Amino acid sequence: MKTGLQQNAGLRQELKVNPRLYQAMDLLYMPLLDLQQHLKQELLTNPFLELVEPEDEDDDSSDAEEATAEAQDLAEPETTAEAEPEKTGDDEVDWEAVLLDGFETGGQREEHEQREWYEPVTVATKDLSDHLTEQLSLIELTPRQAFLADEFVGNINDDGYLACPLEEIQRGVNELLEREAEERDIDAEVPGFSDAEMLAMLQIVQDLDPPGVGARDLRECLLLQLRSAGQRESLAYRLVEDAFEELIAHRWSELSKRFGISAQDVQGAADEIAKLDPKPGLRYSAGSDNYIIPDLVVDKIDNAYHIFLNDGNLPRLKLSRAYQDIARDKKKYDTESKDFIASKLNSANWMIQAIEQRRQTMLKVMHYIVDRQKDFFERGVQALKPLTLREVAEAVGMHESTVSRVTNEKFVQTPRGVLPLKFFFSSGLSTADGDDVSARGIKDQIEKLVAGEDTKNPLTDQAIVEILQQTGVQIARRTVAKYRDQLGVLPARMRKRV
Repeated sequence: MKTGLQQNAGLRQELKVNPRLYQAMDLLYMPLLDLQQHLKQELLTNPFLELVEPEDEDDDSSDAEEATAEAQDLAEPETTAEAEPEKTGDDEVDWEAVLLDGFETGGQREEHEQREWYEPVTVATKDLSDHLTEQLSLIELTPRQAFLADEFVGNINDDGYLACPLEEIQRGVNELLEREAEERDIDAEVPGFSDAEMLAMLQIVQDLDPPGVGARDLRECLLLQLRSAGQRESLAYRLVEDAFEELIAHRWSELSKRFGISAQDVQGAADEIAKLDPKPGLRYSAGSDNYIIPDLVVDKIDNAYHIFLNDGNLPRLKLSRAYQDIARDKKKYDTESKDFIASKLNSANWMIQAIEQRRQTMLKVMHYIVDRQKDFFERGVQALKPLTLREVAEAVGMHESTVSRVTNEKFVQTPRGVLPLKFFFSSGLSTADGDDVSARGIKDQIEKLVAGEDTKNPLTDQAIVEILQQTGVQIARRTVAKYRDQLGVLPARMRKRV
């Protein structure tokens, strides 16, 4: 076989997605707050976009068609010589020069920057690490102890637990000491931290606020909190210290025999332990608040459900008349400037159309959801019907992925509260009457059955199956167990009270 470089001519077909289609999908995917920030950014970067004022007439559609034609004309080459841009007054912005040279003309840059808005800065808050460091600064520690304390604080996670074994922290801090000694050219050998020093520092850290911080596991965290509350001699402390495995398994009878007390006393002590905080560090978590602004509103007016888009604070865009007037005089610009104007004009026109298409798509999907789930709005979760993305996609004539983007991270305000759009989608089960019932409605029934059960004789999974079958719902015991686990409900044996 002869080797070497060869050239071959051939034809092939490739499917390439238009970049604007990618952008349209991103717009559809964005929640309301993200879209609001995106449009503000577009207003800054595209001179052909401007905000619609309340007094403006609603005639933007004709402007958009005219702008599209202008953009196509600008894209065609011109043979006529360029004309000199007209002079403007000192107090006016030379928009023609801005189009050609940007904002570096005649000192307008500084004025433009001064008129930009500024995003509010997040106020700094103390997290768990800051809280612990502040307490350590009030304790008289040697430089060597302070060095080790910083290492301990750095290895405490957001829950308040020590994330690394003591041996690993000891090895790491000793290696750090050796590196610092080498960098400073210290001839004398720096002693590493001993096991006794590590345990002493662990005790100092575990004595800090909040109680339970610096624990290495849940058992130690509970013991630290009980010790801090002065309950070292209590039954609760003895149960956690000597019989933690039996305690978390709710083996009241075994514990009562082992400690020679009644099952009621064991359960009372377990109730006191349940009041302790299993993750004490979260109260100082630096996590930001997540605010939900509904994208849609469903309201009942005259016995009919109406759907509105909650986009009142969304910037309304239109094509700038001033820039359109400048762009009409194609003789003033060279080929590069015409390409820039044409691309920005087309981009502005497309952006306005994409936003409108997003609005119509969301309304269309929400209208079908409301029609399908009307019983839910009337009677509650138990009347929720099974619904899938494919069903909605086929009904509204869209692709399933499009419906998924519409419903992702979107919320709707309804007479029954603010709900994510994904709430209305769930699998279904059959009833004896041949109807379908939503899995979410079944979970709600299970939750209500458990909440109203006799705590001394709790309902088993099989008992829940039989009760649901009496209402016409055909469900297996393993399905009940799966739904119960998803709801965070313990098995009947562990829910039993003595």
